[in-house]
Amino acid sequence: MKEIELFPQTGNFAENKDVARELRIKEIIPALKNHQVVILDFNKVDSATQSFIHALISDIIRKEGYEIIDRLNYKNCNDTIKKIIMIVTDYMQEE
Repeated sequence: MKEIELFPQTGNFAENKDVARELRIKEIIPALKNHQVVILDFNKVDSATQSFIHALISDIIRKEGYEIIDRLNYKNCNDTIKKIIMIVTDYMQEE
């Protein structure tokens, strides 16, 4: 299991797509390739843009298939962030 705290990289508003891309490439993908469950910890993150969440997880879902979301877990998400994650994952399921 790999737990990734987002706040140190994003601050309380996760909006930078370049940060999301770096996290995806350098931390999330390698952990998933090692068959680990990845926990994205949103502690202290008040909000995020849809483009940040999209940059964080959509490419993984596109390349690995929708089943990969079983190994992506989210922690300390407020309702706003939960809704954004649902929007992105639902959108990826439709593609």
